[in-house]
Amino acid sequence: MAASAKKTPSQNGTTAPASPISGNRIVTLDEFIIRSEKDFDYATGELTGLLRDIGVAAKIVNREVNKAGLVNIIGVADSGENQSGDMQQKLDVYANEKLIECLKNSGECCAVASEENDDYIQIPPVGSKKSHYIVMFDPLDGSSNIDVNVSVGTIFAIYRRKSDPSGPATKEDFLQAGVKQVAAGYVLYGTSTLLVYTTGRGVNGFTLDPSIGEFCLSHRNMRIPENGSTYSVNQGYYSKFDLEMRRYIDNCSDQNYGLRYIGSMVSDIHRILIQGGIFLYPSTRKYPKGKLRLLYECNPLSMIVEQAGGKAMNTQLKRILDVVPTELHQRCTIAIGSPAMVDELKAFIERYSALPL
Repeated sequence: MAASAKKTPSQNGTTAPASPISGNRIVTLDEFIIRSEKDFDYATGELTGLLRDIGVAAKIVNREVNKAGLVNIIGVADSGENQSGDMQQKLDVYANEKLIECLKNSGECCAVASEENDDYIQIPPVGSKKSHYIVMFDPLDGSSNIDVNVSVGTIFAIYRRKSDPSGPATKEDFLQAGVKQVAAGYVLYGTSTLLVYTTGRGVNGFTLDPSIGEFCLSHRNMRIPENGSTYSVNQGYYSKFDLEMRRYIDNCSDQNYGLRYIGSMVSDIHRILIQGGIFLYPSTRKYPKGKLRLLYECNPLSMIVEQAGGKAMNTQLKRILDVVPTELHQRCTIAIGSPAMVDELKAFIERYSALPL
């Protein structure tokens, strides 16, 4: 029986639907998505199909990640660098292919863009179905960690297309501000495999139960702590950071904050989502505009963190989700995590920045 559409107050003063599932019984990802569908204006099953396709792809990628050391699928791919300038790993290529393959299944996606591809890719329609969504993803974030058995992940973002559904997708469909995302999520391939996603109505996490091959609800209505005692940054670049960032890092050290940096953004953000803290990737001399990709990493993870009660901004103090992209592989700086810590960093930038804000 479907749950009622009872509304509960959310952090921003609007109303959000209460959890559609009650009790302690096992709830699978498919069941949760289907029961949540009624909360949307466009409740036609399209978004449900897309999320289920991504869930299937995650199971396939998880299988390969977990046996990577047993087969010839670790190391650098023959293709070399991707469009973003990173060395492509063999598992990058595999995960990219599987995500695209699975997103073709339901016919709900008209085009995809990936960190691993130079341009967006049109997906042929299934029968006479008109697709209303596009998907962007980083197929395997932190893939260089595979060779040393450190956690990696998949990041995805879903948008409603702006172009005519009767025709092909256009570049403008992809160059939308992050605030236009209708769903975002990540899959963490760690000691357990966890899929976390939001559709703008809170954040929920699902752990893969290998005994039944299903993602099951394990983290209901995730909320990031208001504050934290850890910071996550590649401190090896300390001397190459701007003054305000060096001052903030010095303050973190003075306050005895713990430095925790994995080198896989999904892993770092997941830890902060659970325990609190702040993740920083500011500009450096080599990357004056920042290194991380706005569309494939920063936007989807910012949506998740904001939906969990956190904050995300760039080092110019602009909300990440309000940045309007101008190119598919646009880079940006980011500070993201517990709201009190992001506000603290903001005060340091306002005080020490040599540039007008």
